[in-house]
Amino acid sequence: MGEITVAPVADKAGRKQFTDLAYRLNADDPNWVPPLRSEAAELVDPAKNPFFQHADVQLFLARRDGRVVGRISAHIDRLALEMPVEQGFGPGCGQWGLLEAEDESVCHALIAAAEQWLRDQGMTRVLAPISLSIWEEPGLLTLGHDHPPMVMMGHDKPQYQPWIEALGYEAAKMLRTFDLDVRVEYPKLIQRIIASGEKNDKIRIRKVDKSRFDEEAALILDILNDAWSGNWGFVPITDAEVAHTGKKLKPLVFEDLIRVAEYEGEPVAFMMTLPDLNRPIKEIGGKLFPFGWIKLLRWLRHPYPADMRVPLMGVRSHLQSSRLASQLAFMMIEYIRREAVVKYGSKRGEIGWILDDNQGMNAIAEAIDATVNREYTIYGKALVG
Repeated sequence: MGEITVAPVADKAGRKQFTDLAYRLNADDPNWVPPLRSEAAELVDPAKNPFFQHADVQLFLARRDGRVVGRISAHIDRLALEMPVEQGFGPGCGQWGLLEAEDESVCHALIAAAEQWLRDQGMTRVLAPISLSIWEEPGLLTLGHDHPPMVMMGHDKPQYQPWIEALGYEAAKMLRTFDLDVRVEYPKLIQRIIASGEKNDKIRIRKVDKSRFDEEAALILDILNDAWSGNWGFVPITDAEVAHTGKKLKPLVFEDLIRVAEYEGEPVAFMMTLPDLNRPIKEIGGKLFPFGWIKLLRWLRHPYPADMRVPLMGVRSHLQSSRLASQLAFMMIEYIRREAVVKYGSKRGEIGWILDDNQGMNAIAEAIDATVNREYTIYGKALVG
């Protein structure tokens, strides 16, 4: 086998090679869902991805005998540097992500290049893989390779885990997703909690108003940044990132699938549910042209049948760990469950990511008989030498 060389990506042509590689290396995996090529290109384009506004990013390509055989990103999120060390990031903490490699030697060469770049920027430790933002695809898939990921979730080759761990990386945090059959009614105890909430005049669970999209997005962002501010791995999401994500997600926003909970007239919690866009994307192979866009548009107009993913849920910090917080969560979950089954023909729902030590959310998932179906591991390592 020829010598492996790793070089930084410096232009648009290099970024195209970077994005194209994932499609080739994962083509034989029946559970890999090819992202829309336009979105894959946008992710690594400094002019289009607002993550670059607060991060320094360097992409790398590995070649053997002139052929591209691997890729990786190394990046420093300046907002993450400002977070407390006890919450995961903090001063001196860089990241790498978007790893794809033909074999172990390529993987190790790529990670070595990313680590050296981070050292050169003054970083003393690394959390990885994070691709690119903590709000996008954090962690390496270490459980659940036997089924496709839902919308906005990563999927990695199983061999990456031993290759990464061989370099001294140790698990820093585990993220879980929970699977449940949404056609099954919840246990009697949960039904009583929901019924009690419905009798409380102080509680109102409402649908979002898509005609006020920007206002509703700002409200959810406000609750989210407050609710998650104490979580491990939290980095504030910027207004530009909200606008960017909102534009991408707007076609997936259905008013009855996103709920806001109000208590005494104050919005205090929300739950966002998205129909699983990965199903039609997999069918068109991630290609909008020549005819993929027609199939995708037809599905977006009426996603049926569609399974559901809950990527985000939050309760304002002053209510967390209270009985009210759990009650509001159960009510939102139940209202959305009913709509998903009746209007969208849903069979499955997926909740996550949830931190492995988030006792409140893990308890809620277990109370509705959800089971862990995927785990993502974020690894940590000191950068010495």
